[in-house]
Amino acid sequence: MEKKLVYTGKTKNVYALDNGNYELLFKDDCTGKDGVFDPGENSVGLTIDGVGDVNLRMSIYFFEKINAAGIKTHYVSADLNKTTMEVLPAKTFGKGLEVICRNKAVGSFFRRYSEYCEEGSDLPSYVEMTFKNDAKGDPLVTKDGLIVLGVMTAEQYDAIRDMTQKITKIVADDMKEKGMELYDIKFEYGYDAEGKVMLIDEIASGNMRVYKDGKYIDPMTLSKLFFA
Repeated sequence: MEKKLVYTGKTKNVYALDNGNYELLFKDDCTGKDGVFDPGENSVGLTIDGVGDVNLRMSIYFFEKINAAGIKTHYVSADLNKTTMEVLPAKTFGKGLEVICRNKAVGSFFRRYSEYCEEGSDLPSYVEMTFKNDAKGDPLVTKDGLIVLGVMTAEQYDAIRDMTQKITKIVADDMKEKGMELYDIKFEYGYDAEGKVMLIDEIASGNMRVYKDGKYIDPMTLSKLFFA
């Protein structure tokens, strides 16, 4: 099948396929700073041999499970030998939107609201959205804000919120079976030609905070533990 490079990303390259779908090539490049892996950083800081493979493996595992649960995703198939994933075409919301589901008050949530909660306290699958904008510090945006700015409809927002909570439960239940606890997780969504919402991008260890016995597990260790 013919393919054409359309986008070079920090951790993935995107190719257009002649069947109308796209191919994502998972790279071993990681975001970080001064040679230390940090999923929150905005630039490539290091290369870890095999990270593309484990990120693809975890994405395949969860996308297949989510599709089987009747939740729409962009996942079509994958080739572990080439570290590639074939996906359906999808438009992104605005110039990029991140959707975070939080089960525990940590990270930026705790920094913002520490007057009102203890660190690590329970949150009931709390969903929040931020615009992907490094210069502005990925600003939070409300449902009303997204609607008034023309980024999405109220129906799309409600669909994303509902899908996010269902997908988070699937991931959290899997982590629990392995003796770990999901504190929060980050997703990206797009929509098809009819405006129907679908989960896009990847579901990898670098997009989630997971703890074991009250201690944070770094993404590379998490990938190893998950597939142990």
